[in-house]
Amino acid sequence: MKVLLADEYGFCFGVERAVEMVEEAVAGGGPVRSLGPLIHNEQEMERLGTLGVYTISEPVQISRNETAVIRAHGVTPEVQKQLEQLADKVVDATCPFVTRVQRLAARAAAEDRHVIVVGNPDHPEMIGVKGYAPDHAFVIRDETEVEALPRLKKPLVVSQTTIKAKTFFDTAEAIKTKTNDEVQVINTICSATRDRQDAARALSAMVDAFYIIGGRHSSNSVKLLAVCKENCDKSFLIETEEEIKPEDLLGVQQVGVTAGASTPNWLIEKVIRRLEEIGKNIESDMALG
Repeated sequence: MKVLLADEYGFCFGVERAVEMVEEAVAGGGPVRSLGPLIHNEQEMERLGTLGVYTISEPVQISRNETAVIRAHGVTPEVQKQLEQLADKVVDATCPFVTRVQRLAARAAAEDRHVIVVGNPDHPEMIGVKGYAPDHAFVIRDETEVEALPRLKKPLVVSQTTIKAKTFFDTAEAIKTKTNDEVQVINTICSATRDRQDAARALSAMVDAFYIIGGRHSSNSVKLLAVCKENCDKSFLIETEEEIKPEDLLGVQQVGVTAGASTPNWLIEKVIRRLEEIGKNIESDMALG
């Protein structure tokens, strides 16, 4: 059984940058507190916890002698202001791709235009972006929610950085029915998300089974699973190597592997070793049989 790794996988630029910034904050001394999990990967958060990085859920939980970290998903301007007032220091680890969406929304709102953000309204990234245009922004999941929108004024359409491209463009096209004005469409899906989805889609057409390593609450990992299932029904989203079931690999000759943008290399390596071990065991059993 061959184990094939997608051409693009694992930590994206924004996540790698956030982890490095937090590790630097730890090295600087003093308690480090992340407002919400720094990234959507429990195993990596546990590792950071051993270094002294702890998660808080509200700005009021930060103390004057502590360093507050704004995670890769970003926060609203109000939350950032609170952290700056309460903490000794604030490390802004917002992904630059997310910062771009925030700035686009704020600029459109300042011009008294509507902002349509295609994404999950409950996702931390979307909550943060809406905070930059609270009276002008609508966050919708896909084109099925366009009908419920009011008539729009010179709308700007942007997206959550981790959604599927088809969802974004289909929704952007549907939004044209809600305005007489020109619709400005800016694709803000990050290049890392697009690259990982394209690589996973290509590899999924070549294998008998596919494993996506990532958190179940990670938007980009869930999207990778959906992309892989387009070509490979036997696609599984797992968080650790312990979730791999050997019986799922019976008869499999080639298995593909990719990982979400919040999945560290050390975890990917564990999964690959486990798959190779299962492959050898299956081969031995067949030889004995």
